[in-house]
Amino acid sequence: MLINKLDNVEVNLEDGHKYAVRDIASGDNIIKFGNPIGHATCDIKQGEHVHSHNMKTNLSGNLEYKYEPEFYDIPKTECDRTFMGYVRENGDVGIRNEIWIINTVGCVNKVAKRLAELTGAYTFEHPFGCSQLGDDHKNTQLILKGLVNHPNAGGVLVLGLGCENNNIEEFKKVLGEYNPNRVRFLNTQDVEDEISEGVKIIDELKCYANKFERVPVPVSKLKIGLKCGGSDGYSGISANPLVGRLSDKLILMGGSCVLTEVPEMFGAEHLLMKRAESKAIFDKTVSLINNFKDYFTRHNQVIYENPSPGNKKGGITTLEEKSLGCVQKGGLSTVVDVLKMGDTLTKNGLSLMDGPGNDIVAITNLTTAGVHMVLFTTGRGTPVGAPVPTVKIATNNTLAEKKKGWIDFDASPVLSGSLLTDELFDYIIEVASGTETANERNGYREISIFKDGIVL
Repeated sequence: MLINKLDNVEVNLEDGHKYAVRDIASGDNIIKFGNPIGHATCDIKQGEHVHSHNMKTNLSGNLEYKYEPEFYDIPKTECDRTFMGYVRENGDVGIRNEIWIINTVGCVNKVAKRLAELTGAYTFEHPFGCSQLGDDHKNTQLILKGLVNHPNAGGVLVLGLGCENNNIEEFKKVLGEYNPNRVRFLNTQDVEDEISEGVKIIDELKCYANKFERVPVPVSKLKIGLKCGGSDGYSGISANPLVGRLSDKLILMGGSCVLTEVPEMFGAEHLLMKRAESKAIFDKTVSLINNFKDYFTRHNQVIYENPSPGNKKGGITTLEEKSLGCVQKGGLSTVVDVLKMGDTLTKNGLSLMDGPGNDIVAITNLTTAGVHMVLFTTGRGTPVGAPVPTVKIATNNTLAEKKKGWIDFDASPVLSGSLLTDELFDYIIEVASGTETANERNGYREISIFKDGIVL
């Protein structure tokens, strides 16, 4: 398959790898998706396999960019589609009505786990909340705040120890206003039997949450996170473009999508910068990219130490190639905002979010931004799931058939010309209305909080 008429490589649909469509001289750029994905390290003959043995990345350090906006004419459409959601007292909308236990500190992880097993509540283990300094401590608090405030939780028990840096009283200062019927607190050091007290509080939270019922909600209220993991050579030509079309469709209807994984924008960032709504959003996008490159160099790491071994086995050679496929999940919509880790999504449209490509960190950041679900494309397969429904979209049929217990949607028909946009849209409406995803059926829900500094 020749993806773009400018390309000098084509993709073999049997293995996802690249092959030269004409002779390529040593030093010349390898072109895929109509953009350079690296350069040839030796002469490459027409028909030869193009991969790590004969090409390298073009990426280096920070770059200077110029704001040259280029918007796509995607007219807004009126839509009367709805999903069955839960409208909260503050006006937020959830697609689940669960009880969540949020730990202020890792020391109470197993207490929370036992409470979850006894009550059917959900808890998300993490090791932090104490012995952290500066930005790491603040980031932990903001991530936990986002989980407490998430509208998919009808009730929340904030579980603390009592002596941690992020003790409940300190955490309340970050949390701000909360509904005391929906959010309850328990310091385990303060009571004789934390299990019986926790069960009692959770039972009371269940009574509160049970007052909410599903009602029709406009699709414009949907907020969706965009993520890929275990990518392969098909990701940029099947699942990711499909998710991009879905993203554009939802945004046209007034909805919101969030694209993260900053290192997997390197080499494709210019495509996002052209679609920045304003010079201010462009400047934020430049800072997003260069600040993350600075994070790599600050730790004496090269910025292009990616893709992973699994990516390479699946046919992806360089980070530029991976990025040009990755950013397609954002479709062609205008970029309206750039979020920091711990920020809450507030604008309708396409937003970019700070954070690494690490799967669990990325889905955690998306969840705490307030997305209702995550669309997660994968070519290699992964069972990982966020606290919110995580729709696994297979790039190829082999994976979809082999891992039916992980995969929710098969995007492989896109390789033979099907669009599947409407079918995926219908499916996410079903998920928003209560259909369980594979990660929910399996009980696979995890968080991981980004750490940059020292631990005491």
